[in-house]
Amino acid sequence: MVTIIIYLSILFIVNLVLLLLGLTINKRSYMDREKNSPFECGFDPSVHTRAPFSMRFFLLAVIFLIFDVEIILLMPLTMNIMKANTHWPLTSSIIFLMILLLGLFHEWNQGSLNWMK
Repeated sequence: MVTIIIYLSILFIVNLVLLLLGLTINKRSYMDREKNSPFECGFDPSVHTRAPFSMRFFLLAVIFLIFDVEIILLMPLTMNIMKANTHWPLTSSIIFLMILLLGLFHEWNQGSLNWMK
């Protein structure tokens, strides 16, 4: 127990020293802001454009995140199916998968999964 406290205190001290060292070295002045500004032939940039972002890519990324979270949520249920005497883990995971599959079929029918039309 004492060794854990010693390791944690050393870890805390090292992190604190590195944080303070970074804050003292990284002093920025007013002159540094001009160095970081964009440069177009000696003039300020005329248009501050943002890169276009495809809405289809965003929807596909959201669908991926939903199914990624689904795997995280179903993993403990699969571990409990063998241990439980009831059918609750299996039934709840089937209901959860059916809801997600209905959502997937809805997205498929809406055309959100088609990358190019």
